[in-house]
Amino acid sequence: QVQFVESGGGLVQPGGSLRLSCAGSGTMFSIYTMGWYRQVPGNQRELVAHISRVGTTTYADSVKGRFTISRDNAKNVVYLQMNSLKPEDTAVYFCNAIGLGVSPWGQGTQVTVSS
Repeated sequence: QVQFVESGGGLVQPGGSLRLSCAGSGTMFSIYTMGWYRQVPGNQRELVAHISRVGTTTYADSVKGRFTISRDNAKNVVYLQMNSLKPEDTAVYFCNAIGLGVSPWGQGTQVTVSS
């Protein structure tokens, strides 16, 4: 079964940057549409960005212009570059395939934006 492992979270001041990584297992990673999600306790998980197998990207309005999703299929990794971070970006961030390849959720990586 495919697994995705998130990393790169941490504590950052408002206006700062972080880059999250999502490492996937298996040989079919390159054909998956991949998404980055985030969740605040008590709220539903929110899709913030996704990238197709050919690199087409889509963003939630709340992160457009600040976050960039990218992928390296040779390494089975998808990234989320987060710039101009705001306190409201504080959440646990998860990655997963969308549709084909969707797998049980991992533990995610905590992002905390605070001064």
